[in-house]
Amino acid sequence: MAVAKQFLKSKPLAKVTFELPAEAVNGAKTVSLAGEFNGWDISTQILKKQKDGSYKTTVELPVGGEYQFRYVLDGITWENDWSADKYVASGVSSEENSVVVL
Repeated sequence: MAVAKQFLKSKPLAKVTFELPAEAVNGAKTVSLAGEFNGWDISTQILKKQKDGSYKTTVELPVGGEYQFRYVLDGITWENDWSADKYVASGVSSEENSVVVL
């Protein structure tokens, strides 16, 4: 898993690329990204399958914040990013959420 950040010089935004490797997908047919930046809606940010079997998407986010997120496999299984900047309690269950810091 990986989160890559590209900071824009012209605006206070960063292009954040979220990638889930093939081995983490575990045979799932769909992978989506849910987080604070999209209201935790699992249908708005669908990751695209890459030739190597990984899944990837890019989101523009304002610089200067921290954003909680998780991956959702087949609309059911919620997974954290293994290389997130940090993790925080979800407040919903005993699970933690991944966090990207910009």
